[in-house]
Amino acid sequence: MLSDKTIRIVKEITPLVAANAETITRRFYELMFEGNPEVKKFFNQAHQHSGGQQKALAGAICAYFTHIDNPTVLMPAIELIGQKHCSLGIKAEHYPIVGKHLLAAIKDVMGDGATDEIIEAVAEAYGFLADIFIGREDAIYDEQQTAPGGWNGTRTFVVSRKVSESDVVTSFYLKPEDESPLPPFKPGQYITVHIKHPTTPTSPRNYSLSDKPNAEHLRISVKREEPLAPGAPHGLISGHLHDAIEEGHHVEIGPPCGEFTIEPDNSDGRPVVLLAGGIGVTPLLSMAKSMVHANPGSPIYFLQAARNSRVHAFADEIKNLASQSSSMHTKVLYDVPLDGDVESGKCDAVGFVTTDLLRRWTPFADADFYFCGPKPFMQNIHACLQKLGVDETRVRYEFFGPKEELVNA
Repeated sequence: MLSDKTIRIVKEITPLVAANAETITRRFYELMFEGNPEVKKFFNQAHQHSGGQQKALAGAICAYFTHIDNPTVLMPAIELIGQKHCSLGIKAEHYPIVGKHLLAAIKDVMGDGATDEIIEAVAEAYGFLADIFIGREDAIYDEQQTAPGGWNGTRTFVVSRKVSESDVVTSFYLKPEDESPLPPFKPGQYITVHIKHPTTPTSPRNYSLSDKPNAEHLRISVKREEPLAPGAPHGLISGHLHDAIEEGHHVEIGPPCGEFTIEPDNSDGRPVVLLAGGIGVTPLLSMAKSMVHANPGSPIYFLQAARNSRVHAFADEIKNLASQSSSMHTKVLYDVPLDGDVESGKCDAVGFVTTDLLRRWTPFADADFYFCGPKPFMQNIHACLQKLGVDETRVRYEFFGPKEELVNA
């Protein structure tokens, strides 16, 4: 347990750290990549360039310092980060590297304000949190290894099918090269793709599994990514998958990870609302297919928002899924429809998700909400649900970045 002295000091410095959090995290990454370049492989450089990674870490630090006296509040965030760490292969030996450069960054930014007493307290607090992460991640690695068909690290898969879902989304059906069994996974989880890019060394990439669990294949559906910010690199790996990976090619895959999941049997019978924006449809489609397969009577409300029919993925697949369940309701929104999109019935309405739409179309008073998509889409959905008075215990989402950017938007 943390000492009372450490808790007191961390509480005292929290406002100052919060005011300088992004400066500290930017300096941290500079120091770490310079001093331990071997860890750079774990980090998506597009997110580094956009500042998303720095903001995410700053948010995590502030949350931990704020709740230093009650870390149980942070367990959902610890599970999310622990799953991500395991997807990338981060191990116990990496934590001292992070701790060393984090303390150095705090010293650099806070200057004389970072007294020996403060640095000792932060070091103790970091060590305590690191031990929590290491314990949980060891358990995840063990669960992956001991699951039927499970593994640690990477495993070689063959691309058995490559299917265009829209102008920007392609699905890859993956089967184990050794034809041994596949592990079960929870709907909403992702796998990690390790690509040795021919010209640019890069980090592994996480892609949501877009199909229900089955014994034949894993499926990911990849959007060709545009730059995250002006001047940032294009989606290096998404472009490589689209342009260079074909049926019969081999790829190295990490085991399923992630905590944005659903129990498909829906035993409590509560309605489930799935709100998908763009490529955020992939984990939600896995959830919907798994629920309909496990219990066709599950009440499901599936809304998909897309720009237009050119980029609208899985239109026929979702229609077919809905035809298998009288309890599944679907709605498609386009915000920039092409000529003929509305007249041909490719979408149900034009515009964006609104509070009034959710009030009229969903059983919001008692439904569980799951949503995923681009940041503006998610900020809007979260605001709508707040206006409807939907309790946070009934809201689940995946979001890259500090939660404050979503909640306080």
